[in-house]
Amino acid sequence: MKTKYFRIVMIVAMVLMLLVSACGTAKTPDTPSNGEAPAAEGALKKVVYVTPGTLGDNGFTDSVNEGLQRIAKEYGAEVRVIENGFDSSKYAQSVEAAFAWGPDVLYTDAYGMEDLIKDYSTRYPDVKVVNLDFVLQNDANTINSVTFIQEEGSFMAGVVAALVTASDLPYANPEKIVGAMGGQDMWVIRSFMYGYEQGVKYIDPEIEVVTNFAGTFSDPVTGKTATKQLFAQGADIVFQIAGLTGSGALEAASEDGKYVIGVDSNQNGTYPGYVVTSMVKDLGGAAFEIYKMMAEGTIETGKTYEFHYGYAGTYLAIDDFTKSILPEEMLAKIDEIAKKLEAGEIIVERYPKE
Repeated sequence: MKTKYFRIVMIVAMVLMLLVSACGTAKTPDTPSNGEAPAAEGALKKVVYVTPGTLGDNGFTDSVNEGLQRIAKEYGAEVRVIENGFDSSKYAQSVEAAFAWGPDVLYTDAYGMEDLIKDYSTRYPDVKVVNLDFVLQNDANTINSVTFIQEEGSFMAGVVAALVTASDLPYANPEKIVGAMGGQDMWVIRSFMYGYEQGVKYIDPEIEVVTNFAGTFSDPVTGKTATKQLFAQGADIVFQIAGLTGSGALEAASEDGKYVIGVDSNQNGTYPGYVVTSMVKDLGGAAFEIYKMMAEGTIETGKTYEFHYGYAGTYLAIDDFTKSILPEEMLAKIDEIAKKLEAGEIIVERYPKE
């Protein structure tokens, strides 16, 4: 009885926190340049994102939040985020609190929360639920899913890695070895590695790809250790695919005088001179485009939307940080290959489904 009472109190407290933050001025969306914020279309005035992760990862979760903040700015919607710090004991209360807040749209990346999201989506059919990064379906078929062909963006990361390791750049070594460090050993991470290896082999089939897994998405220290292990095996550049854990990979590169490729968000400026580029998984762009379809009434409920290489999909972040590391001829080669990929002249094989 006490446990049930405590659970109810916790859920009520979480809902109250959402309501208070909704009324606060600190997170009020910026007003557009015309001085008048557009109202959210129809009933799509409240948007919540419930994630197993946490903000501040400079990656996956932050990328989603960027899209939600754009929704808030351009449509005037109230946007809230419920974080869980990868603590599965919080998932049930967080999901219940998210639906109890009364959102019109709920975004999630429901890793570890699949059954909860399916259950509540069926119980709250008026809430437009969007699952990011993998396909999730409930019996009522009311969930929209968003997937990315991460093999394509990872292919381009592999192209960069291969060009770097074969170059005379300051931190490149004579060994034909590149690395990839994943968070947990799961299908989606292996699909990144699968595309990455194809990109490497596209440039030079003789380059060796060494990989490992940190076993977590939330521990930068473990990520640093795992990355240094790859450097010790001869890799002079590592593609990190590990969420918050990956920030340790960026630090490892700066400490060991090696190169690294970021993921999900543009991480190029984190350690200038060491982060060559980032394979952006544009979750924010995809989240915004899905909301836009909802607002315009063009979305098909229950449909899975798949985004290819480019905006709202995956792409390489090539900016001044990248240009300060890579020579012009290498940048031109990368651009040439990216254009062939976008034009369909290069076909990247998809990683087999589980």
